Amino acid sequence: MRPLSLTIIRDEHQALAAMLRSLPMLLAQARRENKLPDFSVVRAMLFYIDEFPERLHHTKETQLLFPKVRARMPELAATLDRLDADHGQGERAVRELEHLLLAYEVMGESRREAFEQAVERYIASYLNHMAVEETEVLPAAVAHLTPEDWTELDAAFAANKDPLAGHEPDDGYRPLFRKILNSAPAPIGLG
Repeated sequence: MRPLSLTIIRDEHQALAAMLRSLPMLLAQARRENKLPDFSVVRAMLFYIDEFPERLHHTKETQLLFPKVRARMPELAATLDRLDADHGQGERAVRELEHLLLAYEVMGESRREAFEQAVERYIASYLNHMAVEETEVLPAAVAHLTPEDWTELDAAFAANKDPLAGHEPDDGYRPLFRKILNSAPAPIGLG
């Protein structure tokens, strides 16, 4: 039987990857139309990344999943160290994007290129990070974790309830997800 937490991790990765792929599409569309992007949608997308993957998903990987894998697969220590370092820099990376977005919004066209390049670097790094987790860490976890490990992980990851991974958002987050889903381009939104 496949552990619930494994499904949740992969679903959350897919939701985040869709969000990340939608962001440059939104920026490219604005560029093609020779206008500024809808900054409120871009802000909403960055806020989502900070609120859900950064604060919920990464925390559980770093505090629960990675230590279990590290204990049973010490040969993955360098990979896990690198992934933990990425997690540790995640909040700062989002803040830098938010700062560059604010500069673009306030200062105009002269700041577009810096923001778009930073977004591209961020997305490439994030997608690579998730690929390493999916190709190295999760298969090791499946092969070496115990049923008791999975029970603990399943309970922890089930609490995440990421709305972009199919859960109903809490009332406080409903406007955020409505904005993203109605305004961002596919693959995450309808805009």
